Amino acid sequence: MANNHEKVNQASEEKVILKKEVEQTNKNHDEKERKPKVRLIPIWLRLLLVALLLMASLLAGAMIGYGVIGDGSPGDVFKKSTWVKISDIVKKEE
Repeated sequence: MANNHEKVNQASEEKVILKKEVEQTNKNHDEKERKPKVRLIPIWLRLLLVALLLMASLLAGAMIGYGVIGDGSPGDVFKKSTWVKISDIVKKEE
């Protein structure tokens, strides 16, 4: 009976040792995988790109609205006189 008790104790000790080895292996593996992320496009550049794309879409929409939907020339959107005329029309309606 003492022999069985010793075998059980030895098996328990082996399990504890194996568990510690597995934990150490997992810890080493996690440390190797944790590398700092390198972004292809930095956040500041993403924000700049979004701002530029918004401006481009605004200008394209104004050109399409004034030139294609309206009866004007799309290039006239960039003239100050066009915006003064639009402003006058809006103010007269109020």
